[in-house]
Amino acid sequence: MNTPVDRYDRLTRTFHWLTAAVVIFMFASAHIWENLEKGTPLRKGLQSVHISLGIALAVLILARIAWRLSGGTRLKADSHPALNLLAKMAHGCLYLLLLAQIVLGFLFRWAQGEPFNFFGLFSVPAPFAIDHAWRGTLGGLHDTVAWAIIGLAGLHACAALWHHSIKRDNTLRRMLPAPRDAV
Repeated sequence: MNTPVDRYDRLTRTFHWLTAAVVIFMFASAHIWENLEKGTPLRKGLQSVHISLGIALAVLILARIAWRLSGGTRLKADSHPALNLLAKMAHGCLYLLLLAQIVLGFLFRWAQGEPFNFFGLFSVPAPFAIDHAWRGTLGGLHDTVAWAIIGLAGLHACAALWHHSIKRDNTLRRMLPAPRDAV
């Protein structure tokens, strides 16, 4: 039976799963609207939600990094040192890719010169002018980084499932809520 020390704290788990859900929705929504006719309400709605969630993701990732640096649960590594190093490198790359994606998303939107707001509540003005000619480059980079995030996150999920199914260790359980009878 796991003790509370054997799993990540509730906030760390919430950050993890919320990030995963937002990233998956944003990736899917972008690929759905690409197949919709330009100017349709559904396409515009998906784009608007995507942009708003991008702003929310920026706040979420910054909060997640601050929590990790200041007080997030640190757990003893369960694996071989080489696997632990690989896991740390993958996590570091995921954080860097997420930060790069957020920056690219903001720059791309500002280069489009279109409104950039959070669920219609407030706008995010461009802090400097970005030449519209950069739209294609920034959009391409934003798309490439999205695929890199999905690929690396997929490997991350496969590694968790490998730990759970093949190694039969606690790696996956540490990121899941505690069973009710364990509390």
